[in-house]
Parts: sequence; C-alpha cells; structure tokens
Amino acid sequence: MCERFSLGGLTHPICKRSWGLDGFWFLGVYEKPLKPAIHKLKYKWITELAEILTNIMIEYWAKHQPLILDQIKKDRGEGWIIIPVPLHKKRQSWRGFNQSALLAKLLAQKLGLEYEDCLLRIKHTKSQMSLKSEDRKSNIRNAFMMNAKYNVKDKKVLLIDDVWTTGSTLRECCTVLKRNGAKTVWGITVAR
Repeated sequence: MCERFSLGGLTHPICKRSWGLDGFWFLGVYEKPLKPAIHKLKYKWITELAEILTNIMIEYWAKHQPLILDQIKKDRGEGWIIIPVPLHKKRQSWRGFNQSALLAKLLAQKLGLEYEDCLLRIKHTKSQMSLKSEDRKSNIRNAFMMNAKYNVKDKKVLLIDDVWTTGSTLRECCTVLKRNGAKTVWGITVAR
C-alpha cells in the first residue's frame, strides 16, 4: 500500500498486490481522545472501553455509510467474516484478553456477521510500538498462521486491530489469510 488516502479506503489499483489488503478504514487519528482510550483498554484493563469504541465506530458508519459498509449491505453479510489480529499466548495470558478480539466480537454482533478467531500468533515478538519503522516488518514476519480448524476460502474478511502504525501487522495477517484462500481482506482499526 502506498499509504495515500483513497476513495472509500480502497487500495489504489496501481498499489494492489496479490497478498495485500483490498482496503483499509480507521475511525480516527492516534491522538486524544482515542490514544488514551486505547491505552486504558490495553494497559489498564478497562475492557468496557471496547464497547464504547465499537459503538462510536457503528454510529460513524450509520451516519457516513463508508464504502466497506455498502459492500457488506450489498452482499447482505453473506460470505463476510470478522477476524481479530491475535496476540501471542504469553501476551494474552499477561493481559487476560485480546483487545482486538473484544473489538471484533462486538463489531460482529452489531453488524450481524460471523466471528472467527482463525489466526494464530506463533511467534512471540517484541511490541511493535517499541520498534523503529524499518524493524517492524522483520519483527512480525512469519508470526502468524491459520488455525487448521477454520476455512477462509472465498470469504470476505474484516481484519480487526486496535491501531495501525506502519501496517506491518495487518499486512502480515492479510498475507496468511489470502494464501489460505480469502477473497477480500479489509483492515479495520480504531486509530491510525
């Protein structure tokens, strides 16, 4: 992705890649009030914030009808699934929950879409936030795989994470999903 803004969040045709995101949407910029809310959710364990943030996303979508919502409505939700970016089991055990999974489950409930926790994080990586931009891609490379219990062939995916910084995490997850047959993958985050 070239990282330039595009019509409705679609990846520019010139920037599309076989294993790349088809589009990206985010609620807002990673600064006040989103930054402290996300920080409290992740590090102060105020899980109620996941519902508040999801409700704000849904309210925004209801008012502004983004392209991704039009596509889901056009398909009547058929073939669409919501998948969270997974945490490694050590980090999830320490935190007690996966913030992306909380957001994804709530979004799936509110949109009436299927939720699948089908990605596994198999590599315990350093926090992406602590790394320089150029180190993030190598840090996250080969960190994910499909859970064999799930099938994403021909599915259209909303891939949920809390924050997009460089996009390395979402891109790596997207590659795994597309290599396992996902038809379309949109990255959705609370902040960028």
